[in-house]
Amino acid sequence: MKVYPTPENEIERLRVLNEYAILDTISEKEYESITQLASYICNVPIALVSLIDQNRQWFKASVGLDASETSRKDSFCQYTIMNNHIFEVENAAEHELFHDNPLVLGNPNIRFYAGAPLLNKNGFVMGSLCVIDSKPNKLTAEQKNALQLLANQVVALLDARKKNLEYLDSQKELRNFIDLSKDLVCIANLDGLFYKVNPAFTSV
Repeated sequence: MKVYPTPENEIERLRVLNEYAILDTISEKEYESITQLASYICNVPIALVSLIDQNRQWFKASVGLDASETSRKDSFCQYTIMNNHIFEVENAAEHELFHDNPLVLGNPNIRFYAGAPLLNKNGFVMGSLCVIDSKPNKLTAEQKNALQLLANQVVALLDARKKNLEYLDSQKELRNFIDLSKDLVCIANLDGLFYKVNPAFTSV
C-alpha cells in the first residue's frame, strides 16, 4: 500500500491556506502571467500555480492544461510541499514513486516535473509553481532559480490578497460599529468637519 506524504504542520497549513480565501476563485491575469513566464523560461508546454488542500490540488492558473484540479493522491505537488526547495522528477516513467501514476500512464502523460514551493513568511507551503513536460527533461541551475523567483512572486500576490481582505474586513467592522451605535460616532478632519455621522444618532 502506497503511503502518501503529509507535512508535520498539515492541520495548521490547511488553516493558513484557507485564510487566503483563494481556492475556487476566478482566473486572474497576474497569476496567469507567471505561469506563462514559467513555461517560457523552462521551455515546457505546461505550467501551473497549484494549491494543495485536504483532498486535491487546485490550479489558480495554468498554461497547457485544461483541468482545474486533480486528486491530491495523484499529484506530484504533494511531494513539493514536503520541502522548502524545488522538487524535480526527470523521468516519471522510470521513477519509483510515479511510474504507475494515472497522470503518467494517461493524460497529460507526465514525464518531467519540477515544482517550486509556495512558501510563505511563516514557513507554510501552500502549494507549488510547477512545470511539466511529456518527455524527460532537466532544468538548468538558472531555470531552477528563475522558477523559485516566480514562485516567490506568487506568494507575494497571495499575501497582498490576504492583507487586502483583512483591510476590507476591518473597514466593514468599523462601518457596522458606526451604523449600529446609538451614541454619537463620527469621522471628522482636523478642521472639525464631519465626514460621517452614525445614522442612529442623526435620527434621534
